[in-house]
Amino acid sequence: MTRDTRNPGDVVFEARDLKIGAIQHDGSELRIVKGVDFKVRRGEVVALIGESGSGKTTISLSALGYAKPGLSFTGGEALLLGQDVTKMTTDELRPLRGISVAYLAQSAAATFNPSIKINEQVTEAPVLHGTKTQAEANAKALDLYRALELPNPETIGERYPHQVSGGQLQRLMAAMALCGDPELLVLDEPTTALDVTTQIEVLKAFKQVIKEEGAAAIYVTHDLAVVAQIADRVVVLYNGEIKEAGPVHEIITNPVHPYTSRLMDAIRPMPEAGQGEESSDEHLRASPALEARGIDAGYGKGADGLPLVPVLRDVNVAIERGKTVGIIGESGCGKSTLARVYAGLLPASAGEIYLDGERLSPGLSGRTREQLRKVQFVYQMADTALNPRQHIRDILGRPIDFYGTAEGMTRRARVDQLLDMVELPKQFADRYPHELSGGQKQRVNLARALAANPEVVLCDEVTSALDTIVAANVIDLLNRLQRETGVSFVFISHDLSTVSSFADEIVVLYAGMVAEQGPTDRVLAPPFHPYTRLLVSSVPEPRVGWLEEAAQTREAKAGASGSVQLTKKGCPFFARCPLAIAGTCDEVDPPKIDDGSGHIIDCHRSLAELNG
Repeated sequence: MTRDTRNPGDVVFEARDLKIGAIQHDGSELRIVKGVDFKVRRGEVVALIGESGSGKTTISLSALGYAKPGLSFTGGEALLLGQDVTKMTTDELRPLRGISVAYLAQSAAATFNPSIKINEQVTEAPVLHGTKTQAEANAKALDLYRALELPNPETIGERYPHQVSGGQLQRLMAAMALCGDPELLVLDEPTTALDVTTQIEVLKAFKQVIKEEGAAAIYVTHDLAVVAQIADRVVVLYNGEIKEAGPVHEIITNPVHPYTSRLMDAIRPMPEAGQGEESSDEHLRASPALEARGIDAGYGKGADGLPLVPVLRDVNVAIERGKTVGIIGESGCGKSTLARVYAGLLPASAGEIYLDGERLSPGLSGRTREQLRKVQFVYQMADTALNPRQHIRDILGRPIDFYGTAEGMTRRARVDQLLDMVELPKQFADRYPHELSGGQKQRVNLARALAANPEVVLCDEVTSALDTIVAANVIDLLNRLQRETGVSFVFISHDLSTVSSFADEIVVLYAGMVAEQGPTDRVLAPPFHPYTRLLVSSVPEPRVGWLEEAAQTREAKAGASGSVQLTKKGCPFFARCPLAIAGTCDEVDPPKIDDGSGHIIDCHRSLAELNG
């Protein structure tokens, strides 16, 4: 199949009065998409925005002629290059999917086959459809690996999916979609799970590819700051209907519909110094609730007993009772590894973990049931964390039974209490996970952790997959629970604006080492560690043109010059640092600089130099 040679501006996809619905038990139709109209032209990116359940993904999938299980096209047309794909059979659609139109999903982990090497999966569609030879597809894939700033682009394709980080896998999924040179890209939240520096590179790559290839794109997202960087036009959806549509500049700067204004208001700006929320000190004790001292950790074990793949190096982080510590850093920096060490899921190779001043066994098997109860883990993806075959009452009931936390009430009463704590109706106890929205499932995920009456809850990217409004509600919920129960939170995230609005303290990790830590308003105000400055400068602003401006800054240019590399000596940020001192930063571990307020920066530069 040759690339269409029509002029830029030609319509690649058009939805005409598109209706999608489900047939209910009584034979009546439940309308999900209620007659939408929009066009996507060659060289143009049209963003579909709205909350979870607004119909964004359902509408975008119509470009592939696909309706989710239980749904069907009930009216209107979805025209791809002039052909109504809603009327096509699977055999007729097969030559179009992956070549004329490519879909880039939100979850990279669910997209890749864990038993097949990455490059084989990235190049599969063009080779299978005969539009490229294997050699041509390999060359295209290599170009994409480089454009997407992937580490070791010549060899990364020989790895298996589990051998790369989540952020790297997301970029590889982008390479998979782009390898066939599609006419239309359907991008479904492709940067939601990415850290801010990676997000900039991926957005730049998407814009470049769409411009150079003369393709078009439908970009599904809830993030208006991202929309401002990549979209040409915006379609605002609510409950399957278009509430507002127009050029991105008009939608961002002058929203007309109240719902669009509500989406804009949900964007959390970086707080000014002294404006971040702080919890009270009423729950403090003599010893921290949880503390890591001199932690080294990694994966695999060599002949010397040390990790084959070291990840953490000399990490010291304490979580006070009733406080929230935010742990931030790029993909591959060791954030989730540190949480796994705290929980005992990954025993440290050196260092010690303390709970309420009592030394813990490094691994789960050596910890008592009471110690296990006090430290609970909330995983990022509620979809994979909740058993799809169990009712919510059984999912919440298991930790109640295991830890004996019903405290005189019946098991059902305790389940009802937990649902009330996370602001879900008691009737949800009789539902299965698939009957809940993403935000509701994440609340159940949190309720399961709270069922143990924990002292510390480890939250690993718990809001990254949620839309802006739902994520803001979850953060408000966590704040309320902390005030009421005195629980401590370790909040792992790449979303700096969310962390800054929630955490009392921030720990900045880079390549397994602590680069900076301290009170939130101090860490997010000058002087910065050079890496923290890169992170802060990479948070998208909801205005058109920010991406191009940010890409030209000294921090962005230095940050884009390489990926996270673990080192055995010196500062691991040396290769990307605009302030690096050759012969010092790469050879000698950085000293700790304390400004007297508990704000500590690990750097060879002075505070005055960092403040410049």
